Amino acid sequence: MQISEAWLRTYINPAISTEQLVGQLTMAGLEVDAVTPAAAVFSGVVVGVVVAMQQHPDADRLRVCQVDVGTDETLQIVCGASNVRVGLKIPAALCGAVLPGDFKIKKSKLRGVESFGMLCSEKELGLAAEAQGLMELADDAPVGTDIREYLSLNDQLIEVDLTPNRADCLSVEGLAREVAVLNQMDWSTTAISIVPVSLTNALDVTVTATDACPRYLGRLISGVNAKAETPLWMQERLRRSGLRSLGPLVDVTNYVLLELGQPLHVFDADKLAGGITVRWGLPDESLSLLNGQTITLDDAALVIADDQKALALAGIMGGSETAVSDDTQNVFLECAFFSPLAIAGKARRFGLHTDSSHRFERGVDASLQNRAIERATQLIIELAGGSVGPISEVTTTTALPQRPAVTLRKIRIEKILGVALNDELVTDIFQRLGMQVQAIADGWQITPPGFRFDIAIEADLIEELARIYGYNKLPSSSLLMRSALSPATEAVLDLDRIKDLLVDRGYQEAITYSFVDDDIQKAVAPDSEVVRLKNPISSELAVMRTTLWCGLLKAALYNTNRQHTRVRLFETGLRFVNQDGNTHQQKMLAGLALGAAYNEQWGVATRKIDFFDIKADLQALFDLSNAKVTYQAAPQPALHPGQSAEILDAQGRSMGWLGMLHPNLEKQLGFETPVFLFELDQHLVLEKRIPAFKPLSKYPSVRRDLALIVAEDVLVSELVECIKASGGANLQEVNVFDIYRGKGVDDGHKSVALSLILQDDTQTLTDTEIDATVSGLLNQLTTKMNAKLRD
Repeated sequence: MQISEAWLRTYINPAISTEQLVGQLTMAGLEVDAVTPAAAVFSGVVVGVVVAMQQHPDADRLRVCQVDVGTDETLQIVCGASNVRVGLKIPAALCGAVLPGDFKIKKSKLRGVESFGMLCSEKELGLAAEAQGLMELADDAPVGTDIREYLSLNDQLIEVDLTPNRADCLSVEGLAREVAVLNQMDWSTTAISIVPVSLTNALDVTVTATDACPRYLGRLISGVNAKAETPLWMQERLRRSGLRSLGPLVDVTNYVLLELGQPLHVFDADKLAGGITVRWGLPDESLSLLNGQTITLDDAALVIADDQKALALAGIMGGSETAVSDDTQNVFLECAFFSPLAIAGKARRFGLHTDSSHRFERGVDASLQNRAIERATQLIIELAGGSVGPISEVTTTTALPQRPAVTLRKIRIEKILGVALNDELVTDIFQRLGMQVQAIADGWQITPPGFRFDIAIEADLIEELARIYGYNKLPSSSLLMRSALSPATEAVLDLDRIKDLLVDRGYQEAITYSFVDDDIQKAVAPDSEVVRLKNPISSELAVMRTTLWCGLLKAALYNTNRQHTRVRLFETGLRFVNQDGNTHQQKMLAGLALGAAYNEQWGVATRKIDFFDIKADLQALFDLSNAKVTYQAAPQPALHPGQSAEILDAQGRSMGWLGMLHPNLEKQLGFETPVFLFELDQHLVLEKRIPAFKPLSKYPSVRRDLALIVAEDVLVSELVECIKASGGANLQEVNVFDIYRGKGVDDGHKSVALSLILQDDTQTLTDTEIDATVSGLLNQLTTKMNAKLRD
């Protein structure tokens, strides 16, 4: 929220500098993001009035003006603005003035006519990005007064970054209350004059959605002048709060929003059909909004309607069909309290975010509506005239938010803050914050005001004391912790060791959001049941991920789009699985690799990474825990049908998946090179098989090589398992060192060369024993695998 310091100081003006004020707000939990000047730097500009004007002799678009700037003589100034006229009061830059951009005003000649200054627009003074003509000042502007003084331009704009729980400070009054409390000063709220009712006309108001709208007020105002000029002081306050002037009717509602924190809306009454109804939307009902957007409603959207159609999206934005215009003569002024739960997430659902929804989502004081509608009525009558009708009010008291008293114990204050505060100070702080305080035996019963939605428990009250008393006044002490170091188990591998290994192998750790885009989630894991967020930050972060691949793929694509052709990423984090209506969190380890197998170099020919490169990375990881795993070909929706494998541990439990990204997904996501992925159950990966000591045999080992012809569909892993199962106690190792297809091998077959390491712990093996072992193996391989020795 951005406000004018000068506006704030009309409520409360402590004798402190801007820097001190900003420091106070920040230390009180209202962090100030920025402080900027209200206007660009310029000097030598005063209020002037055009007293005479004639056509330039040599230029159709120029006028020669005589301007009174409060000196003994008028100044002759040549001006080309279309709105210059006799009697107009304008900013006049004198000779010697310096305008924004270090533009110096000097005596000059325009088409042969001398000009002793310059008449200025808002753009030339740095007060607006664009301007259609000269800046027109009020008729009562004092001639000769410095324009910076007249417009209070020696002001600062304070941008406060409020946390969602401090909606009470989304107004000038709210911030004034905080400043008054911090400086122990008295202050007064805005003085509101009740405008006498002069009309009997009123619209019938019906509220069917009483839980969502416990209070609704409205009144008719007839005979307004929508073309009236909004006074400069109001335009400036709106501008300094980041809003532009849109005419007196809309300006008043925006002004009261900033002043009191209560959103209002004004309808063109002549465009309404019948009475006003606050109801839920109807299926397929459409509404054209003020921003030109047309939305389709349903029964989850709260709307303001007349007898024929929806008029506005309640608490968010009005409709274009009933918007006020320069031709508006009669208006219906609306002021309501909408439940935060009824508004939360609705604006974002339709791609909107408005000042109104920002406040209603966080909570507006349910007792503020009468003050706000009277204040808006007062300002509309002052600016645009008109006659006022009675207020139509519908209130459902039982649906209004309740503020139960919260007990605060004296002993808890000292225990948590480390300092004892006297009773008078505690009472004074809470009373200045607008709370009702009642003393009890061991503390206080404190009832929060309607504008404080964030006070619910004792800790909230203690937080208020801490921030008003001053965090920097609280004592500080070093924490002392006594704890016994628990023994580290050898059965669990340290996660950091795995991370170090992956980094050593060229990967970089990534951290991605746990909530992802629904589209990429469906593409990567179409069969998974997702957990949807009720109030997502954006549509791109709407569901909880069921796989870490969603974030890694997005990160990899971001890098490849920025000319990084070799990407290695890994991530450890949670995935969220919805099972039987319950959400389960599972710790996972996932990785991604694409591009060249090695960084560009002279020693190795450049080649793309393949399935076996990433498999080697995983095997190095499993070697850390002495895990015995198998890779079993299996289909996975996100992976290539011919290059995907499920990884199983020694007990047959699924540890995860490894493979190449499916070609359809690769094309859909925009990758131009194959992407290889893995994802593992972190719990199973960290299980470590404790090594057992085995003494070295003092007898020699023997190697025998076999070249086996097997069918193409026989897996090498099946051959190895068969040999290990049939080799007996003397078989120590089985290694594959060659696979051959080609001349000498029938089509549909392959030659697999293996080395067998045989060794006995009690004796030296004889040739007869070795031959018997090998012969037995060959018989088993022939029987089970239809394998035969290669000639």
